[in-house]
Amino acid sequence: MVKIHERKFVSADPEKCVGCQICEYICSWTKEKGFNPLKSRIRVVRVNQLANMAVTCRRCEDPPCVAACPRDALTQSEETGTIILDVDKCNGCGWCIEACDYGAIMLHPETKVVHVCDLCKDEADGPQCIKWCPEEALTLVTSDVLAQKARISAVKKLFQEAKKKK
Repeated sequence: MVKIHERKFVSADPEKCVGCQICEYICSWTKEKGFNPLKSRIRVVRVNQLANMAVTCRRCEDPPCVAACPRDALTQSEETGTIILDVDKCNGCGWCIEACDYGAIMLHPETKVVHVCDLCKDEADGPQCIKWCPEEALTLVTSDVLAQKARISAVKKLFQEAKKKK
């Protein structure tokens, strides 16, 4: 069993992401053979006029999406943390979508069942969104690495604030 701090997921650097949506298009092409961001398993969210953030599944330790599903259509792989969908059980009720703290589960516009990132498990060279991001804003990280980056960023901001006060 893989511990939560070892589970990898796609993370975006908001300082590098320009909101081009290439990640959405390449994801929909890889999974659906069509360029349609509504069929993508990653979403670009505009935080403000200058900041964008790509959002995808974080492979939570106790995923609220799995707990919220009234039909047991979602399970989680113990090995990878990937959320697995049983298409035959999903009726598109959307409870998992509402339960996800990251907005990482989407309803497929045609099939009306949910879909979620699986890190391009069928692709030999891994997540295509990372491979094709022109700004190199996407990386595969663990929650520990992401937390360390956040601490470093916070310390840098504190130092800059301290300099301004002098």
